[in-house]
Amino acid sequence: MLSNIYLHVLDATWRKRYAQLGVLVRYADDFVVICRTRSACEEAERRVRNILGWLKLELHPEKTRKVDLSWGRQGFDFLGCHLRKRMSGPIWVKERRRVYFLHRWPSVKSMQRVRQKVRELSDCRWSGVKDVRKLIARLNPVLRGWGQYFCTGNAMKKFTQLDRYVWQRLRLFMIRRKGRNLKPGEAQQWHGDFFHSHGLYRLRGTVRYPEAA
Repeated sequence: MLSNIYLHVLDATWRKRYAQLGVLVRYADDFVVICRTRSACEEAERRVRNILGWLKLELHPEKTRKVDLSWGRQGFDFLGCHLRKRMSGPIWVKERRRVYFLHRWPSVKSMQRVRQKVRELSDCRWSGVKDVRKLIARLNPVLRGWGQYFCTGNAMKKFTQLDRYVWQRLRLFMIRRKGRNLKPGEAQQWHGDFFHSHGLYRLRGTVRYPEAA
C-alpha cells in the first residue's frame, strides 16, 4: 500500500510529462521502463531518478540496469519471470527470416524458491508418513498455485524440469521409508507416472496462451 501511495506520483508524472520516452510498467515498488532507443533509455533513467529524488527515494543500485532486448541479446527478471526475446523457428524454416518474439518463463530465483518449498515438504521429517498420498496432498497446492501463476508464459521446459524434480524427491521419500526392507529393483517402479497415478499434480501440459487462459 505504501509503495502504491508513494509511487503514484511516479506513475502520474510519467504519464503527463515523459510518456514519449517509453512505457512504464509498475507493480508495487518493482517497475521497468521499456524504450525504443538507447538514448531514450538513458534519459528515462535520469528522469526516474529525478522524480524519486523529489520523493526522497532512490533506485536500488544492484537491481537497476539497462538491458538490450533486441535480437535476444539480453533478458531481465520481473515479478518472478525472466523475459527475453527468442527467434521464431517456424518462420525461419518457412521464410528464412529472423523474427523475434518476447518470451517469458520462471526466473532462476523462482525455480530455486519452489524447489526449496518442495524440499521442505518432502524432507526426512515426513519419513513417518506411511501413505505417499498424504505427502502429495501437501505438495499439490504449492505446485498448482505456482503453475497457475506461470502457465500463460513459455514455461514448458521449466514445468517439465520441476515435474521431474518433484517425483524424484518423492521416490527418495519412498526409498527412505522402506529402509532395509527395500527390495532390489523396487525403486525403479517409482517414476513420474506412478506418482501422478496417485494424484500428484502434473505441471507439464498446463501451459496456456493468455487468450486461452
